[in-house]
Amino acid sequence: MTDTENNKNSNSPVLRFPGFTEPWKKCRLGDYIRIFSGESPNCVSSKFGIIPYYKVEQLNWCEKYLGETPYLSQRGKNILPEGCVVFSKRGAAILTNKVRMNLFPINIDTNLMGIKADNSFISDQYLFYFILRARLSRIADTSTIPQINNIHINPITIHVPSLEEQEKITRSLGLLDERIATQRRLIEDLEKLKSSINETLYETLTTDCKTSFNEIGIDYGGLTGKSAEDFGYGKPFISYLNVYQNQVITDYNFDNVEIRDGENQNKVRTGDLLFTLSSETPEEIGYSAVYMGNAKELYLNSFCFGIHIQESEMVYPPYMGYFTSTTYFRRKIIPYAQGSTRFNLHKPSLMNIKFSLPAKEYQIKIFNTLQLLTDKISTEIELHNRYIQQRIYLLSKMFI
Repeated sequence: MTDTENNKNSNSPVLRFPGFTEPWKKCRLGDYIRIFSGESPNCVSSKFGIIPYYKVEQLNWCEKYLGETPYLSQRGKNILPEGCVVFSKRGAAILTNKVRMNLFPINIDTNLMGIKADNSFISDQYLFYFILRARLSRIADTSTIPQINNIHINPITIHVPSLEEQEKITRSLGLLDERIATQRRLIEDLEKLKSSINETLYETLTTDCKTSFNEIGIDYGGLTGKSAEDFGYGKPFISYLNVYQNQVITDYNFDNVEIRDGENQNKVRTGDLLFTLSSETPEEIGYSAVYMGNAKELYLNSFCFGIHIQESEMVYPPYMGYFTSTTYFRRKIIPYAQGSTRFNLHKPSLMNIKFSLPAKEYQIKIFNTLQLLTDKISTEIELHNRYIQQRIYLLSKMFI
């Protein structure tokens, strides 16, 4: 590639492939795309539908191209043809910048939108990378609930090279995307292996002796009395996402909150078991993690609660983060999800649930085994994130 950073021509990117010197054309995006809205079809079913139907949650299941979906719909009005760029148009999902493409005709729900390029001027792949670089959060109206509508898409300025140069750019970025997808599959396989080992060891080694969280620990709540102005500086606290995404939490990836003198807030201690309290689906209620760091002053977000668990002859606290992710335990707590559109965990019921544990000596061995896999997965995730950062860098230099 050629570095054109010193080129004063603003219609050329910083990095270009050799042989291309023509300035890029400055255009209004809305003149060269078709926008597709989502819809709520009369029937969404895995049995009777004929068109794959996608919701926001399916954007989390893939890296670039939409994969399988459990939903099928009857043929609707807004069938998206192959090669559309698909993304969230409403809510917090916009902030995650999950931009995807479809490889076959699909239907989408009303929280998604799709755009299709005029391929006589813009390739589908070039449009995908352009939107990915532009970032959904910058396109959206974020004054209240983040949202993207036609009025936000159409006026966007896009600089467009020849179709030949577009092909060069997207092919090189596509190779990096293939590596990112391979890395993601490796991480998913390691996660499945860890889950399988956890399930097998629990089923094999558990005892008939039952206990409950009320018998082995003391529960406490997260932060109280805080407003948006209190966050972003001050003392460290564990976020909802940190609990949701991990089984073991150490001393990194904390957010910050102001704790004033005299405030009575509960502190997280080493060995505490942390639970999420709410979710959009009952299946995701009560995700948990155990804190194994050494912070002297650490707090918990208000959408979670904690349990102080002391080590005893029955319990090895670090193991509890893995135990609470087993199918055995998950099946016990899902019935205590209360709600219709958003679900909340009934904490007193959780504290009273009776459950069995392996003998303490086996808890220690299971934890040590699974922690080795967790460390391996963390290394692979870091590599995956570096590939993502490399793509972000290239997008910033290869586009205008």
